[in-house]
Amino acid sequence: MEIDMVRLVLIAALLGATQVHAASRFSAADMNCRSLQQGIAAAGVAIVHYLSSRGNLLYGRYVRSQQFCGNAEVTSTSYIRTADSRSCPVKTCVQYDFKPD
Repeated sequence: MEIDMVRLVLIAALLGATQVHAASRFSAADMNCRSLQQGIAAAGVAIVHYLSSRGNLLYGRYVRSQQFCGNAEVTSTSYIRTADSRSCPVKTCVQYDFKPD
């Protein structure tokens, strides 16, 4: 009985300590580049749907800063198509490739 209570307390503590952020969603085809960048900056992290150069519908996760990346990730600039630009610069998280000397 005591072990079950300890487990319950630990689970409650873990659930209370985790933060879940719902990502905003944007459609790049319906936005100009500046509006998309401002939306990502305001949200911190966003899922963006956009068209590839071949017309395929793609999506990606874009961030305001490295603060929204994982521990072993850094930001990298990507370019996506918006209503007014073929190459709107936005930041995405990529794995940090550490290569010792």
